[in-house]
Amino acid sequence: MQIAIVTLFPELFEPFLRTSFVGRAVERGVLSVLLEDLRPHGLGNHLSIDDTPYGGGSGMVMRPDCVVAAMDAAELKLGAAARPRRVLLTPQGKRFDQTLARKLSEVPALVLVCGRYEGFDERVRYFADDEVSLGDFVLTGGEVAAMSVIESTVRLLPNVLGNHDSVREESFSPECGGMLEYPQFTRPASYRGYDVPDVLRAGDHEKIAAFRRKQALARSRARRPDLLRRRGSQ
Repeated sequence: MQIAIVTLFPELFEPFLRTSFVGRAVERGVLSVLLEDLRPHGLGNHLSIDDTPYGGGSGMVMRPDCVVAAMDAAELKLGAAARPRRVLLTPQGKRFDQTLARKLSEVPALVLVCGRYEGFDERVRYFADDEVSLGDFVLTGGEVAAMSVIESTVRLLPNVLGNHDSVREESFSPECGGMLEYPQFTRPASYRGYDVPDVLRAGDHEKIAAFRRKQALARSRARRPDLLRRRGSQ
């Protein structure tokens, strides 16, 4: 998988891309990441990539000519066989979820564009394919969102995690019916008055599966009833 990141702060990604399974994916060649610095695409002595908004208002807006030039440069440098999918990281985008992560994991090449300031000039959207948001809150920039998209997407690629089955039975997965995952336990069997359920230690796999289904349903009903409503509407 090839990913280009358009950002004003490429240095934020350097430790992230060297760490944990993302770093291992880069080392193994499963993942290739290109950092496209927005600043060289800026204008004037200060290489400005933002300007005051038409119509007035507070803050600064990212210029379309600078952002699109960086997107074009990133796409050219990737040299992907097929045109990369361009994704803007913005609070106005569709909410990112596991279903979208799975879809993006099947895309050979991505260009992730990190917003800053008051966001993108509206015309930038005509040069992108998707807009993605982590949720109903606002970050200072899109870099953290881009890292979240990368981590949740790359972990779904074959040969990235040590045990690929670990991405099957987890929260929001089809194997869990789109619900929250069941509770997990490990040693010690008893800790400060809290014990591992007997059914998990008895070795009856059929009863364990039934117990986990029941627990996943109860947890989803208590914590995320919207998941059950969504499941019922499908």
